[in-house]
Amino acid sequence: MPVTHGPRETATAPPDATVTGWALAARGGDPEAVDRFFRAVHHDVWRFVAHLSSDAQSADDLTQETFLRALVGLRRFEGRSSARTWVLSIARRAVVDSYRRSATLPRLSPADDWQSAAERAQPRNVPGFDDGVALSALVATLPDERREAFVLTQLLGLPYAEAALVSRCPVGTVRSRVSRARTSLLQDLHAAEHLGSSADG
Repeated sequence: MPVTHGPRETATAPPDATVTGWALAARGGDPEAVDRFFRAVHHDVWRFVAHLSSDAQSADDLTQETFLRALVGLRRFEGRSSARTWVLSIARRAVVDSYRRSATLPRLSPADDWQSAAERAQPRNVPGFDDGVALSALVATLPDERREAFVLTQLLGLPYAEAALVSRCPVGTVRSRVSRARTSLLQDLHAAEHLGSSADG
């Protein structure tokens, strides 16, 4: 199983049929197929959980948790959906379980301390950093269900039908959530641009 430390970039993602074939072979005990399968879906899993959790450290932990769960559940995978959809469903459950666990834990520091520490830790003078942070920040403000639908379809490129399987809701609901997410993001972007131009002028 690959070690999970941030997103792993791949030149070109293999087709879903190939990835599903690797998962089915892995189910039969082929260690090379396990490695190929996990490597093929690692980047998508990490991006998905990073956007849902809004925290890179949590994303690493949740990605690892997803792969542990997938490894245990692999023998039950039958290929009725693509392996990518199957593992993203596992990732979604890992994030939900993480939220449930953290809701029962006491907070260790006030939000102000966390926010100022995060601001101090941000890199400076990195080309494109501000744009990426701005997009991540805007996506992070979306309600959970809209953020999930937007990330699955617009950032990970899942078809709406597969996103519906991951989200456990009808395709029409996914389409509606994505549409509302786009509208919210555009409104927030225009508001941010308006504030920026007001501050300059």
